[in-house]
Amino acid sequence: MHRNVVRMVEAGRAIGLDVIPKEFNESTRTADEAAAAIGVDLGQIVKSLVFTVDGRTVLALVSGDRRLDEGKLAVAAGGSVAARPDAETVRAATGYPVGGVPPFGHATDLAVFVDDGLLRYTEVWAAAGTPHANFPCDPARLVEATGGLVRDITRSPGGGHR
Repeated sequence: MHRNVVRMVEAGRAIGLDVIPKEFNESTRTADEAAAAIGVDLGQIVKSLVFTVDGRTVLALVSGDRRLDEGKLAVAAGGSVAARPDAETVRAATGYPVGGVPPFGHATDLAVFVDDGLLRYTEVWAAAGTPHANFPCDPARLVEATGGLVRDITRSPGGGHR
């Protein structure tokens, strides 16, 4: 098992989650790739999106079939402007590469905001530290374990592709 996956499993254990990762030959870097490799609905994929809000790095956990609304994220985080950082900033903040960022176990303490759409499911799949490893989890348990704030942080159906 890759060292990033081991580190993420240990981080899960530290917050009370028994993480059982599954490694795939196919890429799971994007939500579409992950859903196809795992064999689940696109909405069951947890996109771990790192953003800066007024210069503070935050994490948004978004259902794979939805698109983040940066304005809503900024408001949820108590700021005014959300921006996507570069891959180097993501790795520095989380300790993981883009496409493999798990919802917890990061190098820095990040505020976590959870798309309320993830709660439609009884099981979701999140990245486990690499672009080829994921793990299943009950979304309510994921919210609890990450200390995430559940919010409407995605675009409305009439406001563009979700």
